Amino acid sequence: MTVFIHLYYVIWIAFLTAWCSTTGRELTSGQNVVSVAPIEVPDESMYPRFAEPIPNVTVTIGRDALLACVVDNLRGFKVAWVRMDTQTILSIHHNIITQNPRISLSYNDHRSWYLHIKNVQEVDRGWYMCQVNTDPMRSRKGYLQVVVPPSIIDNMTSTDMVVREGSDVTLVCRASGYPEPYVMWRREDGQDFNYNGESVSVVDGETLTITKVSRLHMGAYLCIASNGVPPSISKRIMLMVQFPPMLSIPNQLEGAYIGQDVTLECHTEAFPSSINYWTTDRGDMIISEMEIVGGKYEAFPMDSGYNKFMMLKIRNITKEDFGFYKCIAKNSLGETDGIIKLDEIPAPPSAFTTTPKPVLDNQTIKKKGQHQITQANEAISSNFQGGAYIEQRNTFGYEDDNSSANVQKTNPLITFFFCYSLLIRLYLYS
Repeated sequence: MTVFIHLYYVIWIAFLTAWCSTTGRELTSGQNVVSVAPIEVPDESMYPRFAEPIPNVTVTIGRDALLACVVDNLRGFKVAWVRMDTQTILSIHHNIITQNPRISLSYNDHRSWYLHIKNVQEVDRGWYMCQVNTDPMRSRKGYLQVVVPPSIIDNMTSTDMVVREGSDVTLVCRASGYPEPYVMWRREDGQDFNYNGESVSVVDGETLTITKVSRLHMGAYLCIASNGVPPSISKRIMLMVQFPPMLSIPNQLEGAYIGQDVTLECHTEAFPSSINYWTTDRGDMIISEMEIVGGKYEAFPMDSGYNKFMMLKIRNITKEDFGFYKCIAKNSLGETDGIIKLDEIPAPPSAFTTTPKPVLDNQTIKKKGQHQITQANEAISSNFQGGAYIEQRNTFGYEDDNSSANVQKTNPLITFFFCYSLLIRLYLYS
């Protein structure tokens, strides 16, 4: 009887030892294998077997992951999930051992065992093992890849920059993510730009270095980071190039006749934006009177980036208006000016004619077999040339006294006697 009692205690102690070996504590660093207590089976055919390998899983950070372990003929054996790199037992059969609240377990028909990881983080990346407590232990492993979309590291990335023309400038863009992001630069408007002597649309790398920057480089640049994990991300960096004003004049000599309206034009480039105005040859600043009915001057600028188009319209030209006009541009880096001369030219006859000529449309002209006549109600070009008087007369529809239009207006009876006398003369001389 004593022998049976001792045998009973030995079996009970062995059972407790096997049960305690399946706790959820992390293994010591000296251990490389984690397993539940093995069960010896004399017949190999009675051992469980894995129906399929554990597939590797790729999950974007913040989403849920699912690892599947399928075991046939499990019988009385137990399945455990183990985190290999930390050597931590996550679950044993129906029980969750780990204290991680994001991990759960599900199973189906005692054959399929699923490990669920919610809200996956980068720390979850690594190898996971599904093992069965046979002797020797049988296992399969799968890798959980956690990918992270790119993001711009603001405190390591350039902000909007202002530089002087002719200097060198370097823009920096740092990005993080997994896999490591690929970074490139391009203009926001998609146009090519000069990059160290070459015209390019895209520059690869985290840094964009432009030597001898010019006003043509001014604009918004995009730093774009991508690593194959959507979405790609970009940051907009504005590059502003400072330079003193420059000025060009399309026509330095303009012509107008008394009573005409004329517009003078100057083109300027400057950054920071310049202050632009007009003066007379006496140095008097011209004040725009565009809000006054019948005002003499109307000055109006048109902006396009660092370009400005200065326009000065002078109404109802008089003798006193002929002379020199100066357009001036100033900013904090300097100033420049240009001069336009306004000369008097002869007025066309239509300027003194009170009766306008009729305007015929093309269909009326074709029916009557006449040439098209245009109404001379527009001022001649300010680029008037002295030798183009006849050409301008034809353009505006002016005709000489002996023109064909006047011949058609002759009395038909006079035409008949003229032709009759001409025939008699031909007969006598023959």
